[in-house]
Amino acid sequence: MREIVFDTETTGFSFSDGDRMVEIGCLEMVNKVETGRTFHAYFHPERSMPAEAQRVHGLSDAFLADKPLFVQRVEDLLDFIGDSPLVAHNASFDFGFLNGELQRCGRATVAMHRMVDTVAMARMRHPGAKHSLDALCNRYGIDRSHRTVHGALLDAQLLSQVYVELTGGRQIGLGLVREVVEDTAPSIQIAATVVRPPRIFAVAEDERARHAAFLKTVVNPLWGSDPAMA
Repeated sequence: MREIVFDTETTGFSFSDGDRMVEIGCLEMVNKVETGRTFHAYFHPERSMPAEAQRVHGLSDAFLADKPLFVQRVEDLLDFIGDSPLVAHNASFDFGFLNGELQRCGRATVAMHRMVDTVAMARMRHPGAKHSLDALCNRYGIDRSHRTVHGALLDAQLLSQVYVELTGGRQIGLGLVREVVEDTAPSIQIAATVVRPPRIFAVAEDERARHAAFLKTVVNPLWGSDPAMA
């Protein structure tokens, strides 16, 4: 099964209030295994970057000045995500910006039934606990020491590991079935079962004779008391 784990960085909290997407990072998973295929892009937001947002992701007006508009990369993005389910942390936020940008450039929005929200999954699995990406990385022992600021592709890579844990953990497969990811098609290799030929235990004629002689010495044998068993 092909899935896309993704994350976005934005100028704020609400597309409808004028905020824009400035970065998106996507990675491909097949049967919960990363394939190595990614899509990553920065976008010029056509507005200034608020200081509070810049403190979160470190993306300044100067850095984004020469980046393409979303509409200039939309075809590449849509080709990459295809019709696969889209996994995100607090997914309604990321879907809101993704669909807002798609609608703004006249493209069809992504159907909400494709949304997989890892925050909702974490709340079901760990009620009452903290459900931020940092907290879940700590819970599952996922190294995030290289994460100094938020970054869309880096956060998607961390989230992919969290997602595996939320959907069964590293015991998926238990080593009994080996999955090899080639492009987007998994190949399953199962060791063949070796069937041994049946063993034949022949009884020698002298053993048969000794057994028959022994049975004649048995007084009132059980197998002779019931006519149906005679």
